[in-house]
Amino acid sequence: MLAFVVSSMLAVGVSLTVGQVVAPLRNGRVVSLALLANFVLMPLGAILVARLLWLDEPLRVALLLLGTAAGAPFLPKLAGIAKGDLAFAVGLMVLLMVATVGYMPLVLPRLLNGVSVDATQIARSLVLLMLLPLALGLGVKARHEVTAERMRPLLDRTSSVSLALLTLLILTVNVNNLIGLFGTRGVLASVLFLCWGAGIGWLLGGPVSDIRGVMALGTAQRNIAAALVVGGQNFTDPKVVVMVVVVAIVGLLLLFPLARALAVRGEERGR
Repeated sequence: MLAFVVSSMLAVGVSLTVGQVVAPLRNGRVVSLALLANFVLMPLGAILVARLLWLDEPLRVALLLLGTAAGAPFLPKLAGIAKGDLAFAVGLMVLLMVATVGYMPLVLPRLLNGVSVDATQIARSLVLLMLLPLALGLGVKARHEVTAERMRPLLDRTSSVSLALLTLLILTVNVNNLIGLFGTRGVLASVLFLCWGAGIGWLLGGPVSDIRGVMALGTAQRNIAAALVVGGQNFTDPKVVVMVVVVAIVGLLLLFPLARALAVRGEERGR
């Protein structure tokens, strides 16, 4: 995962300027709706899915962790596949990531008794793996544009190959976890939760298709790393972490085809 996250953040950084990333976030309406979708409606969706399916406590906890954790490193890659607004995707990712660091410690203890969240540990991993490579790429783009253009194809290929290997590795290593959750309604809960996120993001994404698609993908794709950090720190039942991993796997299987479908839809509308 390290290779994918770092290479994808570098690739995005050398593709854009700081102004391009910041510009979409000056739209107060879009920012407000993105925060509403990710930090109000996604936790609500986690609660509703858990109650609808009568999930066991560890699975319910995992959904709540994911409901409060936004800003995933996969978003720029998904936006690229969907042919969405890449600058908006990066700006949205950074916004949600920073908000998650402050939001999880504040809200999770109120949703789950006995939970404490180390914001510093979450922030450290997100800064080192995501923000630092992104800033480095943006710096290269700003100061050495020719070098940035030469780096971009290599970084894009590295990101794509590492993503394919990561997906294969996650599926291979966690086959037993997936099988173990059959009969617990965990896989169904994952599908419903992710569909809820995509639907909410789409509805709140506004009339511009490039933005709307990114909002759908960005709301559905959760911050798995942050959820795993909190889950590993606070819960002894391994099913909590297993459920987080299963949602990550289901997300890969659902959201990349969705991104491709959005790209096809955009191409058809452009004809």
